[in-house]
Amino acid sequence: MQAEPLYKRALTIYEKELGQNHPDTAASLNGLAGLYQNQGQYAKAEPLYKRALVIDEKALGLNHPDVATDLNNLAALYDDQGLYMQAEPLYERALTIKEDALGQNHPSVATSLENLATLYRATDRNKEAEALEQRAARIQAAHQ
Repeated sequence: MQAEPLYKRALTIYEKELGQNHPDTAASLNGLAGLYQNQGQYAKAEPLYKRALVIDEKALGLNHPDVATDLNNLAALYDDQGLYMQAEPLYERALTIKEDALGQNHPSVATSLENLATLYRATDRNKEAEALEQRAARIQAAHQ
């Protein structure tokens, strides 16, 4: 069985049982959007990621770690398409939220640093990328 009908069914259940503006509905939207992204169906993924972001911002607040995840997902979608100018501010905002909410040395911060570093490498900003990669490595080493 294909995954898309299952993701859509789950989304329908969340919307019916919890409402269209519930964080679990946003998580389900992210799942379906991720499937579309992996299939290269970017035009289908983008509105779902954006809707999840709006839901979580309203339900959880602008500085919640789940909002950072939503931002990262949308940024990765743009990154996959080479839309670096659209991705960069989203990655940066996600990083800031994680640093503020989880602390400067949280493993999730290292992941955000790596995402931004990858974008910097793709845009020939190697010195900036290296600094972020080194910081991410220090965080990861501290958690081993």
